[in-house]
Amino acid sequence: MKNIHYILALSVLPFVINCTGQKDLTEKLKPTVITETVAHDTDDPAIWINPQDASKSIIIGTDKDTDGGLYAFDLNGKIINKALGLKRPNNVDIEYGFMINGKKTDIAAVTERETNKVKLYTLPELKEIGEISVFNGESERGPMGVSMYKNPETGDIFVIVGRKSGPTDGYLWQYKLSEKNGSITGEVVRKFGKYSGLKEIESIAVDDEMGYIYYSDEQFGVHKYYADPAKGNEELSVFGKGDFKSDVEGISIYPTSKGKGYILVSNQQNDTFNVYLRQDQSKGRIAEIPVSTLESDGSEVTNVNLGPKFPKGVFVAMSNGRVFHFYDWRIVEKPIKSAVKTSK
Repeated sequence: MKNIHYILALSVLPFVINCTGQKDLTEKLKPTVITETVAHDTDDPAIWINPQDASKSIIIGTDKDTDGGLYAFDLNGKIINKALGLKRPNNVDIEYGFMINGKKTDIAAVTERETNKVKLYTLPELKEIGEISVFNGESERGPMGVSMYKNPETGDIFVIVGRKSGPTDGYLWQYKLSEKNGSITGEVVRKFGKYSGLKEIESIAVDDEMGYIYYSDEQFGVHKYYADPAKGNEELSVFGKGDFKSDVEGISIYPTSKGKGYILVSNQQNDTFNVYLRQDQSKGRIAEIPVSTLESDGSEVTNVNLGPKFPKGVFVAMSNGRVFHFYDWRIVEKPIKSAVKTSK
């Protein structure tokens, strides 16, 4: 998860009252754009904002297979670039302005499960620029989830990595990135994160501005920690327990203003996204949004104006069928606001 910017959302989901007096949503959101298909199995997206022209921003997404790849799509869902030959790439995230040879460079980090590495690519070119061997010395490796954090005070950039299985504490490892001879490498700076032991941890999201890491403990809930290693490894909270049909999956963060907004978490087997307040998850789930997306593993969102099709940003979700779905944020925002209004 990335792209925390400040902008602020027509398709409406009708509400009905069932026999218990509860409100139900009766229609699924329809995607604004469905991408061209990848070769094997889509898994996780990220959004790169073009600094010269936001309408030319691109969606990056993984194709998860032994002969997998990293794909770049334009905002019409057309494949415009790809890096192939990755050994089961799982998740991807991006960060802006890493210094390479004195030049600010936007980068993507991709977990490559079968080689126990995180691969790093320049954006928008998708040129490989380095790699990190992760979970060295552990019996359980298999990297899956990944997110990036840029400390707003120091400018240091980190990669946070999850894995297929691991201990009940210290499940995630955090690596500080550095340049070495024109390529990127990483050094582990902390091992943290509680794990229920129920299934696995894949989706990780970082809110740079708020300074928090969130990750999905798939059949348990969403854990929250500080992103800055200097602030320690204390677990701040767990939310979403009991809100999901089965797996707790992709996490996306949509700011509406400084310190406020929404956290959307995939309720994978229910084909919905549960919504929580960015500023206070203790309020519980404030809305559940049914989508046409099927069995969504990964998602991403931005609030940047991407042009006439996505003036308040875009919500991107992986779907079965080897595709990603792009939703005009206005379509997503409407039922959230309706649910909040109705609950008051």
